Amino acid sequence: TDVWTSWNDSSVSVTTFVSSQPVEATDDAFWDQFWADTATSVQDVFALVPAAEIRAVREESPSNLATLCYKAVEKLVQGAESGCHTEKERQIVLNCCRLLTRILPYIFEDPDWRGFFWSTVPGAGRGGGDEDDENARPLAESLLLAVADLLFCPDFTVQSHRRSTVDTAEDIHSIDSCEYIWEAGVGFAHSPQPNYIHDLNRTELLKLLLTCFSEAMYLPPSSDSSNTNPWVQFFCSTENRHALPLFTSLLNVVCAYDPVGYGIPYNHLLFSDYREPLVEEAAQVLIVTLDYDSSTSSSPTVDGTTTGTAMDDVDPPGPDNLFVNYLSRIHREEDFQFILKGVARLLSNPLVQTYLPNSAKKIQFHQELLVLFWKLCDFNKKFLFFVLKSSDVLDILVPILYFLNDARADQSRVGLMHIGVFILLLLSGERNFGVRLNKPYSVRVPMDIPVFTGTHADLLIIVFHKIITSGHQRLQPLFDCLLTIVVNVSPYLKSLSMVAANKLLHLLEAFSTTWFLFSAVQNHHLVFFLLEVFNNIIQYQFDGNSNLVYAVIRKRNVFHQLANLPMDSQSIQKGLQRKKKTPEPISRTNSQDGVSMEGSRPAAPAEPGTLKTSLVATPGIDKLTEKSQVSEDGTMRSLEPESSQPPPEGNLPSAVSDGEPWSGEASHPRRDRRRLSSASSSGQWTPTPDWVMSWKSKLPLQTIMRLLQVLVPQVEKICIDKGLTDESEILKFLQHGTLVGLLPVPHPILIRKYQANSGTAMWFRTYMWGVIYLRNVDPPIWYDTDVKLFEIQRV
Repeated sequence: TDVWTSWNDSSVSVTTFVSSQPVEATDDAFWDQFWADTATSVQDVFALVPAAEIRAVREESPSNLATLCYKAVEKLVQGAESGCHTEKERQIVLNCCRLLTRILPYIFEDPDWRGFFWSTVPGAGRGGGDEDDENARPLAESLLLAVADLLFCPDFTVQSHRRSTVDTAEDIHSIDSCEYIWEAGVGFAHSPQPNYIHDLNRTELLKLLLTCFSEAMYLPPSSDSSNTNPWVQFFCSTENRHALPLFTSLLNVVCAYDPVGYGIPYNHLLFSDYREPLVEEAAQVLIVTLDYDSSTSSSPTVDGTTTGTAMDDVDPPGPDNLFVNYLSRIHREEDFQFILKGVARLLSNPLVQTYLPNSAKKIQFHQELLVLFWKLCDFNKKFLFFVLKSSDVLDILVPILYFLNDARADQSRVGLMHIGVFILLLLSGERNFGVRLNKPYSVRVPMDIPVFTGTHADLLIIVFHKIITSGHQRLQPLFDCLLTIVVNVSPYLKSLSMVAANKLLHLLEAFSTTWFLFSAVQNHHLVFFLLEVFNNIIQYQFDGNSNLVYAVIRKRNVFHQLANLPMDSQSIQKGLQRKKKTPEPISRTNSQDGVSMEGSRPAAPAEPGTLKTSLVATPGIDKLTEKSQVSEDGTMRSLEPESSQPPPEGNLPSAVSDGEPWSGEASHPRRDRRRLSSASSSGQWTPTPDWVMSWKSKLPLQTIMRLLQVLVPQVEKICIDKGLTDESEILKFLQHGTLVGLLPVPHPILIRKYQANSGTAMWFRTYMWGVIYLRNVDPPIWYDTDVKLFEIQRV
């Protein structure tokens, strides 16, 4: 009988299998039905082996399920040993692969079974059956090593180098898999002939590998970052002799992929692309193997002194995870160029608007690429500096801003919003990023934002404004991050456009209304961030920023209102009453949005019923970043965590530099905190006059007030003298004006640099597995199994 149908028909063999009668492991005739010569696809296996049957076997005849797993692994080991020379052997290997991919999630979901693959099988010694059992390998190790061998199996997953007949078939144990890397790129110059059968076979093996690694999905999120995934840990250890060529193959396959159909429009409609499923699978396996908490160890980067090949010394310092190790030790410029160009090409793919709609294939794995880019920058500081060395970083920035703008109204894409913002936060900690933003923005990607003429800095500010004013409610925790990025780049912005300047003032207007300031304990931080942006630009980039100075003068009442913010209980209550009348978080009035760019579509909310996965909370901005002060020569020094010392008197313009307002709570020494903001018995926080006083007194308004004091009378005089109502004349006057010697002493530049921490490591783990869960729908590997790392929700 055909065993696949028999699984479904509950014919004799499957009844035997599910019934509690154990079938002997030696009964080959019985077990062989599961993988022998049936030409099935992985989709068939999923259809013919229903979840209910697997669970029934697990509950009612556990020994049969155990034997099935053991026999399937044994077949993979035999295939790897023999080198899969015959069609029949290849078919058996693929069928076992599909069967294990189907069954493993049901092993992982049951805590009683979780240790099963890490136990040894009696008689399965490392050197075959005769040896002592103490030498036996756990089943998981045998499985992983077999898959690694099979991924470099000539004529099955790689091109054979010999004109082979069966006699001279390459011995799988004597081949050097570094000669069989799948694609040219990092550390490998030869691009093998594309072979779609090999691509399909690699994809199936990688799918099984990803399923092995997915045990992580069945454990609840924990703050304990020492929870390493044993499957990943073993696979990326020195036990795997293919670790280096496999890491290189995965990275190169992803970064070399060009989805445009090799430059011929509509090519993807004529030819099925066998490469894309492989590239997706490779990207997913790669980011899972790189799931490593860098905050718990010293950073895995080495100094720049190594020379020689892409990744040298065999016994390197740094993490035991060889994939993380190799990634952190890539250092050749041409390798960095290859990776950056590849990632930028793929991230820009959804933006490619050609004159021929649908002429280019649209890829779907941009979230995996963003995680990969994050890992590259986080684990390899030399790569990060390379990215920022030229304006190539803008080829990463523009797609990220496009995704952020496009996803801002969609509740199911909140994870994408976070990773985009995290990457920009990481980049913004480096001076070069701010400098690069001054490049004029000429690419016209259709985006649902006002038309403007200006630089990449303008684009960033306009998109951030759009996210804050018209994103959905769940993005509020990101406001701190968005404004921190703007603060970090502000000292380097040479000339903001009028559109961007107005957007910044509109944000200040919205955030400094009394109801917003009094309605949550940390809302005033946003005002501090914006004032810091204005101070940085006025003190360090006054000359080119007449648009911003003009906008500040026009909106001067906002600054005066802040300086005179009422603090008595009655005014606080009145401010909060106003909130009840305006439920909209930030009004869009006065934001002068103007016409959106041509060809753009408004950001749409998720379709009802869209699946999404839950995410753990991200740490507050004070945990995410640490402060560095920029010295006169441009170097940075890390500042001590803030003490509750009052700032020295002479330090007027940067009264916030004592760090208090950023502590994530109210801004004053902890002992006073309870007294200042009374918490009522219901646990509801209520603002008090003392609390308002505690931060209002630190608002860094001196520089702006001085600017207004000097310039407003001059501008008013020009208007009266010349009867001017025309902006351009006033702007011309401001362009030629100077405030040298009139402003307070410039404050030191403070940069808040991202710092690795276990909170973000856990966030990345849940986000990454959530993406992988939702993206693997054909076949639906994890669907309807009892995952614990996140919840599956419908919008």
